[in-house]
Amino acid sequence: MQKTLLLALTLALLPTSLQAQKPKPVPCSAQQYRHFDFWIGNWEVKGAKGKVVGHSQIKQILKGCAISESWSSTTGYKGVSYNFFDNAKGQWHQTWIGGAGGALYLDGNLKDGKMVLKGQTKGKDGKMTMQKITWTPMDDGRVSQHWEVSKDDGKNWKNSFLGYYSKVN
Repeated sequence: MQKTLLLALTLALLPTSLQAQKPKPVPCSAQQYRHFDFWIGNWEVKGAKGKVVGHSQIKQILKGCAISESWSSTTGYKGVSYNFFDNAKGQWHQTWIGGAGGALYLDGNLKDGKMVLKGQTKGKDGKMTMQKITWTPMDDGRVSQHWEVSKDDGKNWKNSFLGYYSKVN
């Protein structure tokens, strides 16, 4: 009788113990969460003419679920961005917060090896301006960042910034 009861208890608990041994999925481990990893590092940033315009520290945070950027220009302007793959929307998102109080919200994805994010801002005149930033890993280890703006719904784009990130350590 005791052996039967012990066997019944063991069998009843077996599925629970097997579930406890089942590995839990690792958050943010899917490949799309790694699409922006090429931007991670400590960088010196030079403008299109080769002059240093600032420094940026980009690192993984929240166990690889997001990337944070800390920007400091040579003129003293600072800003931060938080970047993450929004699984619900199936795209990357960046929230930029500038030291002068401005913000930028961008969304997009990796396309042809380049991270392309777009958004809109409202100018002081009340008109909307489209923003597009493209980060491209380069063969020499640098990353280019090309920021463009459009005041006509993307029909024409004007260069706002072109910078080249070079790792410093």
